[in-house]
Amino acid sequence: MELSKDFVFTGVPVSTAPKPLVATNPLGPLALLPGTWTGTGFNQIWRPFHGSQDRFLELNRTIETIQFEEIPGDIPNRGFLQADIALHGITYLQQIQDANVKGPNGKPAGIHIEPGIWVTVPATQNPNDPSTVARLANIPHGTSLVAQGTAQTITHAPTFPPANITPFPIRVPPSTLPPPPSTLIHFPESNLSTPSNFRTPPADLVGITQAMVDNPNSVLAAGIAGKNIIQTTILQVSTILRAPPAPTSGGGTGNIAFLAGTTGGPNAVTAQVDATFWIETIKAPNGTLSHQLQYSQSVLLNFNTLSWPHVTVATLLKH
Repeated sequence: MELSKDFVFTGVPVSTAPKPLVATNPLGPLALLPGTWTGTGFNQIWRPFHGSQDRFLELNRTIETIQFEEIPGDIPNRGFLQADIALHGITYLQQIQDANVKGPNGKPAGIHIEPGIWVTVPATQNPNDPSTVARLANIPHGTSLVAQGTAQTITHAPTFPPANITPFPIRVPPSTLPPPPSTLIHFPESNLSTPSNFRTPPADLVGITQAMVDNPNSVLAAGIAGKNIIQTTILQVSTILRAPPAPTSGGGTGNIAFLAGTTGGPNAVTAQVDATFWIETIKAPNGTLSHQLQYSQSVLLNFNTLSWPHVTVATLLKH
């Protein structure tokens, strides 16, 4: 996904409004991302099952690489309701493999590939929003998404709220708030001590514990243990509207017709994506600085009247 060295985004000025000032690095909260990040993580997904029951729980220890590359120049967005704005961004290519399963080539089996773009959006008057960040992603299963949100920086290590894969009835309208515990619907596949033909086989569960299944974000907590994190930039984005100061409009998912289905559908619609990325600066005892990227993403797959959380987490180091 490497850009041509001769490519620079250039726009023909059409607005007489003064150009807004930008920070020294126009990427702002995304400034540390360009480069290559590698590491490991954990993925769990309820897949629809066409057969004797509706679901199959897939669990994967993962190996991951994300490559980020800056888009040179301003990305002009033309305004009608207000003056033009300039975005700034980076392209990325994310590749995830299963650490326990080999593919036909004898190497770790690929389970996810995602090309996309992150952009910074300056504060706007129409809509009346603060500066935001947005992630534009494409998944080869047939889903595209725009997730927008906010960025903040703290001068210490992050804390990770618990994550949960227990499904619940589809909510209309959707919400970023956790579903009430009384609405959660528990299935035996979530208990690793309960044998099941509708869960990843035991031989492919090496290194996966019940604690990880119960709270995938516990993997992230283990990833910062013993590390002196002196700064964290937090990117929190969603495909649906969040409470202020998040964007007041925008975002969403798109799915191919097969995923949407028809009568009795959907087959498996990606209805909502919520994700938090933590960009951490680590200070070693000798004063050397390094950078770590962690994320927790929850995708709601809707099928058979339920929303089934698909949670992915990872801890990656920059090289």
